[in-house]
Amino acid sequence: MSETELLDYAAAALGRRMRTVAELKKLMKARVEDSAEGEAKIGRVIARLEEMRYLSDPRFAADFTRLRQENQAFGKRRIANDLRQKGIASPLIEQTLTAAFEDVKELDLAREHLRKKRIAAPTNEKESARIVRRLAAAGFSTGTIFAALKELKASDDVLAEVESLDEME
Repeated sequence: MSETELLDYAAAALGRRMRTVAELKKLMKARVEDSAEGEAKIGRVIARLEEMRYLSDPRFAADFTRLRQENQAFGKRRIANDLRQKGIASPLIEQTLTAAFEDVKELDLAREHLRKKRIAAPTNEKESARIVRRLAAAGFSTGTIFAALKELKASDDVLAEVESLDEME
């Protein structure tokens, strides 16, 4: 595949959905010969796409974070993990999350997450445990989970258990 064809392929892939540099490199790797020349083509295409402002990891990280916050009401931990899986560098993740969560209260986000998932106040230990797992999977800290459960009037046993988890962190 020529460099021009590779550039067209990469631009089309970016047209379908936003991608990180790492994701795009992985896609293009299957399209070029497995050699130093193939790697060089990929590097030149990536540089050209960045120059044309079609590809930008900082912009991807900011947009991805904003969408995860607004649409799924995910916490910092979940978003950081998702960005890491997409190939974003740790310093950029930290910088992006610091900026994105500057004016956001994690408890408000947890409330929003529970509302979006239509999760009602727990009536027993099993339901409380389910809420804890759900909020933990959504990326909320144990302190936030504890506060959310307290608002939902969870039992004292469950609150004590979550509080002990918080002390372990």
